[in-house]
Amino acid sequence: MIKDITFRHKALFIFYSLLFFLNFSNIALGSPFQNDISFYGKTMGTYYSVRIVSADHINKVTLKQGVDVCLKMVNKSMSCFMQNSEISRFNRTGADRIFKISNDFYRVMLQSEKLFKLTKGAWDGTVKPLVDIWGFGTAGDSDKIPDKNKIFKLLDQTGFDKIIIGKSTLLKKKASVTLDLASIAKGYGVDSVSRYLKNSGFKNFVVDIGGEVYASGEKKYAHPWIVGISRPDESVFSRPPLYMKIKLKNKAIATSGDYRNYFKVKGKIFSHIIDPVTGYPINNGVVSASVIASDCTFADGLATALMVMGHKKGLALVNRLKNVDCMIIVKHKNGNLKSFESDNFKKNVLIF
Repeated sequence: MIKDITFRHKALFIFYSLLFFLNFSNIALGSPFQNDISFYGKTMGTYYSVRIVSADHINKVTLKQGVDVCLKMVNKSMSCFMQNSEISRFNRTGADRIFKISNDFYRVMLQSEKLFKLTKGAWDGTVKPLVDIWGFGTAGDSDKIPDKNKIFKLLDQTGFDKIIIGKSTLLKKKASVTLDLASIAKGYGVDSVSRYLKNSGFKNFVVDIGGEVYASGEKKYAHPWIVGISRPDESVFSRPPLYMKIKLKNKAIATSGDYRNYFKVKGKIFSHIIDPVTGYPINNGVVSASVIASDCTFADGLATALMVMGHKKGLALVNRLKNVDCMIIVKHKNGNLKSFESDNFKKNVLIF
């Protein structure tokens, strides 16, 4: 079984570190000017990297400490792998009991509710039981197709509308409902670090967590940051590695893909992207979805939703949204890739 290289193959972290911004979802590129620093580390089972350019002196040690604190707080709030995290404690909470949450968790839940309603359930943060039974969650690996009756029963335990969001509180309508915000947590981590850097007085920087990126300001004078979207290929050493380059300024990009986290049974591929409606992995030909938006939390969650929705419904949704663009890549049966872009994707951000 092939699993997500970002989370499963520790040896590749060395590869990530050497390439620094080069990763398999998005690649931040640029050239130094004035004071230019970069640093990186581990978080959320993957890596993070930060690059800052400024005319002022930059205290790298202090900044990295601040970034690490931000990311520890996000993990403490939303990691399903930490038994005492907020999300783990909420998952153990019974029905009709008010559960107080931190500001970080509250912000993410508001975005989650927005995404759930906007995508009509294509993004759903309560699919944890389904993710687990398919072997892609905290329950451990699996390379077997679950019994359809078990899947049907688990569908009754899902539904983001079974959670009531109050002012910094949550309440379950059903005790068996559990949250897994992995499809949005990295994006929120990017936003959290970006807020910290802005509050520290920096205007020109790039934050990257496992391929989810926010680019603020410019890399050099009037030149925007350049970010690459990788080719959706199951080989980590695919050539060419980049499918496309785009420019970003005060925007985020997030990419979701099914080409590195899946298993095969009798030649059939089962992706880690689960359709919340059917309970089964997606099978619509979409192998990658990239979303550009003003914040990375929203972009991260919407990219996952577009994988589920497919390119036609996904494009129709994005074209109705302001300041949001996307590119959805479909793989045909003959192996050829074809990209579908929202109306303003090429006009505003694409570099040929």
